[in-house]
Amino acid sequence: MKKHVATFFSAAAIFATLLLVWVAVINTLKLQPFMLPTPLAVYQAAISRFPSLLTSLAITAAAAAGGLIAAITIGVLAAILFAQSRWLRRMFYPYTILLQTVPIVAVAPLILMWIGPGIFSVALIAFIICLSPIIANTTQGLISVERNLIDLFVMNGASRAQVMLHLRLPHALPSLFTGIRISSGIAVIGAITGELFAGSARVGVGGIGYAIQYASSQLETDYLFALVAAATVLGFTFFFSVTFVEWLFLHTWHESARTPDED
Repeated sequence: MKKHVATFFSAAAIFATLLLVWVAVINTLKLQPFMLPTPLAVYQAAISRFPSLLTSLAITAAAAAGGLIAAITIGVLAAILFAQSRWLRRMFYPYTILLQTVPIVAVAPLILMWIGPGIFSVALIAFIICLSPIIANTTQGLISVERNLIDLFVMNGASRAQVMLHLRLPHALPSLFTGIRISSGIAVIGAITGELFAGSARVGVGGIGYAIQYASSQLETDYLFALVAAATVLGFTFFFSVTFVEWLFLHTWHESARTPDED
């Protein structure tokens, strides 16, 4: 308990220090509010436009979550196929890695041109950016099982499906969650990137990316900072939610999820 309290106060102290540095930079350089607003101005903008901010946050969260869930589903299925067949892995695995090298900024306009604006297009962009880390990490976990363990299962009459279900998949869970943790943060980036190109399917209503474009065009820098803060909070929420689920699945048996208090 004392450790958690100390961590909280340390984080709060760092946050307060950053706010003081922020204010000091504004006062020292005498920056205008449209260039760099004060923390108080950002807070007031967030409060005054909280309903709009919350709506934008919910739209982006839905698109990012949809893309992430689809990436987990497709990524795990693809990894299972790659783990079952070395030929498939050699033929198709490199192409999944190429997904990570394709600039999403170049792909997003094409997707929006083919499908049109809306949450489905935004979720698809988030899906593309999330897929590669999940496939790569899960595949590595599935194929990294010790040969002696596989032979032991086979000697006891286990089928390939049983080896996959009872040996390979549990062994790959830490790797899978590593991929999901990586993807959970970039899912928000992918959704916002999609919204920057897609705008909104309804005039005046859109996600954080749409709101960022509008605030930037109107030089509402204080609200722009509030939107950036909201996107950051959303990314942290995704990340820590995945971390909590990982702890639920692994803390009773895997060292990677155990805390010092549980040793």
